[in-house]
Amino acid sequence: MREITIGKNDAGQRLDRFLSKAMPLLPPALLQKYIRIKRVKCNGQRAQRDQRLEAGDVLQLYINDEFFEQPREDNLFLTLFQPKLTIVYEDENLMLLDKRPGLVVHADETEKVNTLINHIQAYLYQKREWNPKWENAFTPALANRIDRNTGGIVMAAKNAETLRILNDKIRAREITKKYLCVTLGEMHPPVGRLECFLLKDEKKNQVKVYHRPVPGGKTAVTLYKTRKTQGGLSLVEVELLTGRTHQIRASFADAGHPLLGDGKYGRGDVNRRYNETRQALYSYYLRFDFPTDAGSLAYLRGKEFQVENVPFVGKYFP
Repeated sequence: MREITIGKNDAGQRLDRFLSKAMPLLPPALLQKYIRIKRVKCNGQRAQRDQRLEAGDVLQLYINDEFFEQPREDNLFLTLFQPKLTIVYEDENLMLLDKRPGLVVHADETEKVNTLINHIQAYLYQKREWNPKWENAFTPALANRIDRNTGGIVMAAKNAETLRILNDKIRAREITKKYLCVTLGEMHPPVGRLECFLLKDEKKNQVKVYHRPVPGGKTAVTLYKTRKTQGGLSLVEVELLTGRTHQIRASFADAGHPLLGDGKYGRGDVNRRYNETRQALYSYYLRFDFPTDAGSLAYLRGKEFQVENVPFVGKYFP
């Protein structure tokens, strides 16, 4: 329990508005709940959210210490009272989340609070599975990332050993991921392989495609299979043999079949016609192959997971 004595400069304010400024990490909905269930008292009596504070009032706050800290990037998850996650699978070691398009996985210059990792940390904190006060080194972390405008399965590790194993298996290509995308036109042949070299321009966050080795260029190999063609669009399943930045988007654009909605590598006129502002790309399937030792995650060997719904499939290929 903490106590706050109201000074003359804070007198006259509503209780809830004063507390929202005094504890910026405490979500507004949780603050109202705490007042309602008597975890906030004024002079030892039940407090009302709209009561006006007077100089000399003493507030008794039965609220976790974390909420009294100053906002920092590593504690902003506390502000998420109702974390929003679509959980594909969860156990004591990891979570598989279906990230929705438009959500960033980590904080960037445009978003600090509403990120996938903050929602994960808020979820685990509220389940009492994790608390930053308990740990000296490890924080729940992502083993893979997906672009803001791409949706699909993201792996989150709950402990350091799981993160290490997942990172090792990703590097060893022992986890199979498959994507669905909508391309313009019809792929010829309908099943095939795209090979090229990708050179990234860090300033533009864009890659250029080459068909010969170039300094700094990285080999990119993409397998694809056309599932359906309809109305000038194709639903294509993709598997990456290499994991390069924007590999799917750049490779298909280079092949003459950019992804619908892709504002960086696609066709603006077509995107506007369909009113699509995000690339139609989804990491919909994951399998833990694990042909070699997987330590504490060996129980996942051979397990397959798939998202329930890929929005653009029903929209364009009913």
